[in-house]
Amino acid sequence: LKSRKPAPTLRSPARSRRAHASGTMAGNGAGVLLDTLVDQQISVVTNDGRLFVGVLRGFDQTANVVLSDCQERVFDTEKGVEQVVLGLYVIRGDNIAVVGEVDEEIDSRIDLSNIRAAPLKPVVH
Repeated sequence: LKSRKPAPTLRSPARSRRAHASGTMAGNGAGVLLDTLVDQQISVVTNDGRLFVGVLRGFDQTANVVLSDCQERVFDTEKGVEQVVLGLYVIRGDNIAVVGEVDEEIDSRIDLSNIRAAPLKPVVH
């Protein structure tokens, strides 16, 4: 019998969250960044220009992330920002362009319905 490699597991605060995959977001040092953001509210911009905001609950060696209380913010030049509630959400690491911590105090003071903006264009890197 051949031994099988164990399936990748999502990391959580109780587990080690070191990531060593090369050529991925995690391989470029993002694992260390993500480690500091577990249980924090973050924003994620995807390669196709979508913006997600939620609480980082875990990630794996390929920088797939799990967000709780997730919502997508959809920008529009006429209607303002629509917030689509998604709940628990997984975003593939190879689709992530930017991850950042959200200052919840500042974010709660922003009236997103009054913001008019064009949707983000796809991220090229």
